[in-house]
Order: sequence, then C-alpha cells, then structure tokens
Amino acid sequence: MYYDFFGFREPPFSIAPDPRYLYLSERHKEALAHLMYGVKGQGGFIVITGEVGTGKTTVSRCFIENVPDNVDIALILNPRLSAQELLSAICDELQIAHEPGATIKQLVDLINRDLLDAHAAGRHKVLMIDEAQNLSADVLEQLRLLTNLETAEKKLLQIVLLGQPELQQILSLPELRQLNQRVTARYHLDAINRNELPAYLKYRLGVAGMRGDIFSQGAINRLYKESQGIPRLINLISDRALLGAYAEGEHEITAGHIKQAAKEVRGGNAAPVTAGNGSGRGSQYLMLAASILVAIMGTVWLVDRWPLANTVEPVTDTEIEQAGAVERETEAEVTAGDTTTGTATEGVSEPEPEPVSEKLASFRFQEDRVNAPGAFRLLFGLWDKSYRPTDQPIACDYARTVGLGCLERQGTRRSLEFLNRPAMLQLRNQAGETGYAVVKSLSGDLAEIMLPGGQSREMSFASLEPYWFGEYRVLWRLPEYMTGDNFYASGNGEQLWIGARMMELADLYTSSATENGRVKRMSTEQQVRWYQEIRGLTVDGIAGAMTVIQINNDLDAPGPRLTPRISSSKG
Repeated sequence: MYYDFFGFREPPFSIAPDPRYLYLSERHKEALAHLMYGVKGQGGFIVITGEVGTGKTTVSRCFIENVPDNVDIALILNPRLSAQELLSAICDELQIAHEPGATIKQLVDLINRDLLDAHAAGRHKVLMIDEAQNLSADVLEQLRLLTNLETAEKKLLQIVLLGQPELQQILSLPELRQLNQRVTARYHLDAINRNELPAYLKYRLGVAGMRGDIFSQGAINRLYKESQGIPRLINLISDRALLGAYAEGEHEITAGHIKQAAKEVRGGNAAPVTAGNGSGRGSQYLMLAASILVAIMGTVWLVDRWPLANTVEPVTDTEIEQAGAVERETEAEVTAGDTTTGTATEGVSEPEPEPVSEKLASFRFQEDRVNAPGAFRLLFGLWDKSYRPTDQPIACDYARTVGLGCLERQGTRRSLEFLNRPAMLQLRNQAGETGYAVVKSLSGDLAEIMLPGGQSREMSFASLEPYWFGEYRVLWRLPEYMTGDNFYASGNGEQLWIGARMMELADLYTSSATENGRVKRMSTEQQVRWYQEIRGLTVDGIAGAMTVIQINNDLDAPGPRLTPRISSSKG
C-alpha cells in the first residue's frame, strides 16, 4: 500500500508496542529510569501511571527487552483476576509447576520457595502488571503479602504496577495504606509536548526507513491540536493521513490531511477524499480496509533487541583529553580540595591521619620503581584484569576492551584521594631517570606500593614525594552505555544510565520528601548540575569522567579504592 509510495520498510505509525519505535521524550526517559532504578533497588513496588495512549505499555516492553541478564520478568497483561487466579498466573509466568486446583497458601508457598532459590542463584524476580487500575483491593493486598519475603538486605520480589491515573486513587484508599507505603518509586507519564512532536515524527519515520520530513508545519500544528500529544492518537491520525495523501498522490502531509484523518479516527462523518487518479469513495474505503489489514499483520512483536544505531562509542584517551569529554570538567574538580589551595573538597570527608611507625620503610627509587608496561600490568591486576603488553601495546586501548577508561592527570596527593582509585605515579630522580610506582592504597602517610610479581610493600608516602612531580594515571569503570552492555546499549543509553543513578543519588543526598521529588522531576542535565554542585565538581551539566567517577564512588560501584570507603553523608 502506501509504504512503497513513501519509501517505508514497514508502517511507521503502528500502535503495536514495538520498543524500536519508542521515542524517548524526557518523560519516557524518566519513566525508564524509574524502572531501572527499581530493579537495582531493594524490592517493593514501583508505580508508573499515565493517561490512555501515553506509552506505558511500550515503555514496559522496552524495559523487558533490555533488562539485565540476572533479572526474570513475570508479565501479567489481564489483571481482572481473583487472588487465586493471579497467583496461578504468576506461577505460570515464572514457570513454577503447580496443581490446577492449588489453594492460595499452596501457590504462595511455591512462589516463596522459587524466590528463595532465585536469590541463592543471584537472580532477581520482577512482577509487572499492566492495566493495574483493574486490580481489586483484595488482589492488591495479596500482592503486598508477596513482598513480605525478604532477606536482611532486600525484599525478594519487585512488583511494577502500570496503570491509568485512577491507580493512584486506588492506592490512596485507607485499606491499602500498607501497600502505598511500600512504593519506592512513582512516576506519572504525561503526553509529549508541542516542541517534541516534530522530533517524534522524524524518529518514527526514520525507524521505518525514511530520511526527511514529509509533514508540513501546518500538519504538525494541526496534529498536535487533534492529538494533544497523546502518542497513540498521533500514530492513528498520522497513519490515516499517510493513507489520505497516498490516495491523492501527494508526498507531503498537509493540515487538511490531518483534519480529515482525525475525523476518521474519531468516527465522524468525513468528506470523501478525491484521489489523484479520479478514483471515488469506494476506492478510498478499499484502500483504507487494505491498510488496516496490513497494519494488523504488522503488529506482531518483531523486536529482537533495542536498536544500536545510536550506540555511544567508548571514548579514546585523545578524545577525552583533546575533544573535551573530560576537559569540560577542569582540573578545578580535582584541585578544589588540594592542599595547595588550602580548601577542602566539598562533599568529601577528610580522614584523620593514622599514626605511622617511625621505622616505616622508605621508597627506594632504583629498587622499587617499575617501567611503564610493568606498572600498567600491576594496575590492571588490581582490577582483576590480565594485561599483556606484547598483545596490546597501547594499554588504554586494552582498558576499553575490558570496560575501563584511562584518565591521565597532574595534581597532588589530594587529587588522588578525591578520585579514590589506585594510581600509577610517574617518578623522576635528580639524574633525570624515570620510572613508575603503583599505589594500591593510602592511609595517613602509609602507602601500599605494588611490586613486580603481584607483591606489595608498605612505606611512607612522604618518601615518594621527592620523585613525584604530580603526573599520574588511574583506571575507572566506564558506564554501561560506553561498553555496549545490556540495557544501556541503546541510542539513549547515556541519559538512561544517568537518570537511573540520579534517582539513587536523590535518595542519598536529599533531606526531605519535597526536595527528593523536586530533584527526581528535573531534566537529566539539571540533575547532573544539582549533583555536581553538592559534590564540589565543576557545574556544567555534563557527565564527564570526573562526574562519573564520583557517582561510582557515592553509589559504591564495584572496583578497587585507594582509601578506606567512607559512608557518604547527606548534604
């Protein structure tokens, strides 16, 4: 039908919940961030609400297609069930064998046993219920009881409720206050705004195979007026408008096409469209029927993965230092608390120096230094990576293959403590000879230095300083969107990764529910600025290396640390 006429590979405005066609507006990004935050959280309930057609189901499908490998999803699409029927459906989704006539107690026991087995195996179970506004109070209470199973650290079942706005009213009922108190994340998904509509249309047309704009400005204005930004209405009206333009032999969608299409979508009496070849009303209806048939045939779930067309590539050292990904976060981020400035870095606790024995060993330049390849080998070893210089002469190229980044800087001991990563120090003696020392840990003046063979030796850091002129290199864990790892490998991976972390940081650093909600409603850039400000970083809204390293510090991401880990305080 009109697909070949316009050059599409497939229908661009199908209303099937195809994650490839999910245009991530700021609201959709935040909704996905809430879901991802919940999966990484401590269990309980996540509630996502939105008006009919705003994209709740599509967001959930995108999430399901891209969850981490250790997550098992049970999806309930028809919640108009009794408590017993719902528990049986959950068992079916989790592939838990059960008798057809099992009682509620028997079903709950089976689910609890499965959750314990999954926890022991390092897996995380998530129950997602679409159209959750149709759940009765009794069934919701039974769901709450399912979340009672927990360990000392977390609940073993995460439940995601997706529904229309009345779901929030249901949860506010007095008899459901216990469940309402267990909601760890809430988000209301609004329609897209007028300014986002052109990008929305261009995105869907692009996924379908077209490059260019076929909607006139008048058509876009009329489309927003008719749809009010509801994605489902946008899709239905746009699909009918494409059909109308095709019937007239026109390659541009006008306001008139949108007006006529809106009438058809609403079931109003529309004037017949005069085809360019003289065909009449019967021909128009025949094409409309054929279009609907093709759309139905095309509304299967044909997604194998989240598209990687816009995947963020890992940055190279040159890109970090010269292109500005890290340069935007100037040395002020590191030197904000250097002893040379006499000020303390905001948000970083200064540990009290520990007493050091007078007999503490000193660094011996000739005996303890190592060459650059050897230093990199030792540094990678602290990250449990085996680096072979003969196979990968450029160490930082190897780092990116194992999910790490290289950061080369010049600073002071305070700079090292701020980054809080084992560091490779470049040394030079008075004769001009150079070498390296890999500092594994620091505590007061006590430094643990790595030696060839993987051994280490404790010595005074002060004995290193005469040979060190501030040049150092550290390794840091790259965000998943830079490594192509699971959920964050999509074209919007950077904002999704940052959004999920900012949800956790808001819980960590806000002191009231009002402030917490305010931060979580910010745009991604505003959230980054908020975080940079409270942590004493350069406030530019860009999540460069320094900001990401500090995020990983605050959220206790895996990896070695230079100084003892200190719990962050709110501030």
